[in-house]
Amino acid sequence: MQSYAPLLMLIVFVVANGVMMIVASHILSPTRPTGPKDQPYESGMPPIGGAHERFDIKYYMVAVIFIVFDIEVVFMMPWAVAFRQLDIMGMGTLGGLIEMFIFVVILLVGYLYVLKRGALEWT
Repeated sequence: MQSYAPLLMLIVFVVANGVMMIVASHILSPTRPTGPKDQPYESGMPPIGGAHERFDIKYYMVAVIFIVFDIEVVFMMPWAVAFRQLDIMGMGTLGGLIEMFIFVVILLVGYLYVLKRGALEWT
């Protein structure tokens, strides 16, 4: 239990700091509500239409592309750092290379799916 004491202290400090900042901002911030301040604001223009409009699927496909390639980078960095120490199935670094090749092929399939759906074609 003693080895977890620094971690527990850090968690308590972070939570207390977060709560303290929120409470301090509510207590110390000046509030003068007026009509224009209470209206919604979007990119310097008054909003047009409702907030629950339907969006084209292309926006979601771009988000999927971003997530796919973001995850690719996140998983490739530790693999590249530990590449020389990899010994997968007793094959040495060749096993690690095959493993990453399979990973990239899976990501390529996702990219080709999004490309086929036309997410990169803006009209």
